[in-house]
Amino acid sequence: MRTEECDLLVIGSGAAGLAAAVTAAHHGLRVVLAEKSGTLGGTTAWSGGWIWAPCNPVAHRNGIEEDMSEPRRYLAAVLGNSFNAELVDAFLQAAPEMVGFFEQNTALQFDCGARIPDTYTHLPGAGMGGRSVIAQPYDARGLGADVALLRKPMTETTFWGMTIQAGPDLRAFMTATRSVASAIHVTRRLLRHLWDLARHGRGMQLRNGNALVARLLRSALDQSVSIRTRHAAIRLLESKGTVTGAILSGPNGDVHVSATRGVVLAAGGFPHDAQRRAAQFPRAENHLSLALPAATGDGLRMAEAVGGQQAQTLASPAAWCPVSRVPYADGQTGTFPHIIDRGKPGVIGVLGNGKRFCNEGLGYHDYVRDMLAALPDQQEAQSWLICDHRFIRRYGLGIVRPAPVPLRPWLRNGYLIRAKTPEGLAQACGIDPEGLTLTISEFNDHAKRGEDPAFHRGTTPYMRLQGDPDVTPNPCLAPIEAAPYYAVKVVPGSFGTFAGLRTDGQARVLDAADHPIPGLYAAGTDMASVMGGHYPAGGINLGPALTFGFVAGRNAARRT
Repeated sequence: MRTEECDLLVIGSGAAGLAAAVTAAHHGLRVVLAEKSGTLGGTTAWSGGWIWAPCNPVAHRNGIEEDMSEPRRYLAAVLGNSFNAELVDAFLQAAPEMVGFFEQNTALQFDCGARIPDTYTHLPGAGMGGRSVIAQPYDARGLGADVALLRKPMTETTFWGMTIQAGPDLRAFMTATRSVASAIHVTRRLLRHLWDLARHGRGMQLRNGNALVARLLRSALDQSVSIRTRHAAIRLLESKGTVTGAILSGPNGDVHVSATRGVVLAAGGFPHDAQRRAAQFPRAENHLSLALPAATGDGLRMAEAVGGQQAQTLASPAAWCPVSRVPYADGQTGTFPHIIDRGKPGVIGVLGNGKRFCNEGLGYHDYVRDMLAALPDQQEAQSWLICDHRFIRRYGLGIVRPAPVPLRPWLRNGYLIRAKTPEGLAQACGIDPEGLTLTISEFNDHAKRGEDPAFHRGTTPYMRLQGDPDVTPNPCLAPIEAAPYYAVKVVPGSFGTFAGLRTDGQARVLDAADHPIPGLYAAGTDMASVMGGHYPAGGINLGPALTFGFVAGRNAARRT
């Protein structure tokens, strides 16, 4: 067996793993980054890229000031009994330090989410903007030949492989047929993208999570991190209770890696570990994960073999998101996350009885949680998003794009269902016709006045941001009455898992007696979520991932 020595071994190349590697290397450590797949970025490279990091210096530069006690008060209100003071305080202390560190020392630079409020703005301590940041767009030419190491963005959430960022960029694409300025912006983006496809075989105007990974990768290369793709970690090494490295399985055989400062587990949690999912996910048989298929629980299994413990008391084992199954002509299927469309005016979500069950404009985690709670045990876990012709041509629905992109391919393959009447749509979907007709009628009566007495949609800043500012009096509500009518079937899904390994505030993995296992750190979804299984704001996966990756790398550098 081949042997190798380093100071720190990082397993996994998503936001957490790259953050740990870059931080440790900046502090002088020799770092090996092992990635199971052939490309880097993990599920982060497929994500929207928003990062929740309260009191960050980017917000400060944009004139947004707040005391750390406010986000702490907000998390206490949302998390309730799941509030872990040690982890929350460690996160809130380190998050702004993390943002400052990367901006000052690496290629990772941020833009401010100045207008993005927390999800539950009615709760004490909720923020109205500035707590989120996102990596600045990146020109992939900056990676040179190493762009081949970068995972391409998720097909379903791009336009011909081009990433589109929430905010002005997305709004321009949504209004391209109604605004000259938007049309010019979209035309320039498309022409540049087509040129990149012809010359480079991929999009080079990177945004969202792809830009985040690209900037972290550039930083890792600048810091001389030794990157090993197609190297899966199969077992941790230990001596006298201390983790001292790991065995990697690579293309040329196994490698014994000795790591004097320890190992960071950031292998992506267990979204594709069928056994754990069956035991821990509600309605697991009908669940579709948005996470990278290679994330099969390797980090958890290796840690448990040396005494690590998986968290078992979180409110939810995963970060829920409603998704739809996308059929392709070659027989393959994709998974589309319904993040944006649910909050637009003129769409509702219904169960098989034709009734609404939630506030569609609240968070994606809430949609799935409420769907699972409302479904009778014997019913398949599914719902339908229902809209009319006006809505789908203006906003799209799921993977179906707005005008002028044609609808017909999605009607032909069965992804999109269409009918002339609500009754006909219900029959085509297997929904109770009477129930759906009554629901649409009642919804329309109130929506025309901008009201939703059943679920109060559009009554908070978070919900109104998801809507359409051109629609009044409520940007989240419009009647569903312009035939024909459309539906997309939606099932429970998730971005990734919450129920990772129990750690302390220094990202050290804990054993059954709550003692840190020397030399073993966890971050990202290999670490139990600091949010306790709740989803208080957009970016609460990547914010802690980057933060505790940064903490792990810094602590490893300080360890003797």
